[in-house]
Amino acid sequence: MATPNYSYEKRQRELAKKRKAEEKRQRKLNGKPADENGSDEPGADGEPEAGPADPVEPQT
Repeated sequence: MATPNYSYEKRQRELAKKRKAEEKRQRKLNGKPADENGSDEPGADGEPEAGPADPVEPQT
């Protein structure tokens, strides 16, 4: 039986980590402009993001 090539497996794991980190970086870069434009998407916890509150004038 052949011995496992641990160096190859380690290199593959490192490449996968790099690939994942690069994809995450790209998502962050592409997501920035949408956040700055004041999109109405809910926050990470499912609640709508708090925006500037419009003062409500009481009716008399």
